[in-house]
Amino acid sequence: MNEELKNSLDSLAGEIDSKIETKSMEVVETIKADNANKVQEVETKIEAMAKRLDDAEMINKKAFEAKAEAPMSFKSALEKAIEDGGLESFKKNGNAELILKADMKISSDFTGDVIQPTRVDGVKFDPSKPSHIREILPIGSTDSDVVRYVKETAYSDGSSFKQEGATLGQTDFELEAKDANVRKLGTYLRVSEEMMDDYKQLVSYLSARVPNKIMAVEDTQILNGNGSNPDRFGLFTDGTAFSAGSFSGAVSNANEFDVLVASMNQLALANYQADYIVLNPTDFHKILLLKDTTNQYLKDQVYAGLQPNFMGVPVILNTACTAGKFLVGNFALGTQLWVREGISLGIFREDGINVREGFVTIRVKERVALTNYNPNAFVQGTFSSAITAITV
Repeated sequence: MNEELKNSLDSLAGEIDSKIETKSMEVVETIKADNANKVQEVETKIEAMAKRLDDAEMINKKAFEAKAEAPMSFKSALEKAIEDGGLESFKKNGNAELILKADMKISSDFTGDVIQPTRVDGVKFDPSKPSHIREILPIGSTDSDVVRYVKETAYSDGSSFKQEGATLGQTDFELEAKDANVRKLGTYLRVSEEMMDDYKQLVSYLSARVPNKIMAVEDTQILNGNGSNPDRFGLFTDGTAFSAGSFSGAVSNANEFDVLVASMNQLALANYQADYIVLNPTDFHKILLLKDTTNQYLKDQVYAGLQPNFMGVPVILNTACTAGKFLVGNFALGTQLWVREGISLGIFREDGINVREGFVTIRVKERVALTNYNPNAFVQGTFSSAITAITV
């Protein structure tokens, strides 16, 4: 009897121990699951914080890179090149090459190589109080030696309203594939060795002289280039010649003012709105002196202030435009300047008689191409022949 009771108690104790162990394991697993969930929540939060930090770091990096790569004025670019050690090579070896990212309003970038030409895909521009032709042109960049584009040489419009079943008129565009070769443009100047030792004086001098020298050469080519190697086709060569049209023999006592009005009309009939007029300073100031039949100046339609204009159209006064000639055009749509290689400065001690005179030669160069999309976007001519054409 006692033995049976003992066995029963042992069996009961075993069951109790088993249940306690099972329950304990359940409690432990529950605690583990709770802890795992909490750990997962913490890890998720950590990952989210890490991602936000990475995003913030990337934004800061992009902002820094954008600031570093943003176009600068010639002076700022030159200062940066010198501060980055650009003159150390000159001091050691007697020559140096400075590549500047200077004040280029680049609107679109295209890639290519010497074999595969760059293809044009659109233009934009945003000029402000310009004095050089570059400043009113859309600017593009290319890494090719050839810019291939399509030139519209003629256009006939057959659009019209028709009755049902009537034959539609035909509209024709005469297009021509053209290649604009990249050309080197440059100049040089001499400065004293003392100036080379004066950082601020050097930057001030070069900033005042170099951009104007380069853009003055550009002005001559963009306006007057005849297409013969190494010249490009300039706007006076490629632009449409002045045509009196309905003004032929219709204006009494015609003058330069009348010619510009007739030119704007010719441009409008070609479906282009004049956005700039290019004149020699002498011709513009001659227009300012014109008087009507009552001996009153006509200058109410001509403004000679900070930005000269004619009847609301900005006028660029540029000596590359030969006196007696005029150019009226839509520069935003009619042409574009492409930069293959931006302005670079080469500094050389051993050139000519520099060593004897204590001077240093600074060579400035760039490589660019000009694409003229539509001759009808420009009207060009001489005042004398145009006045004759419209005079009664």
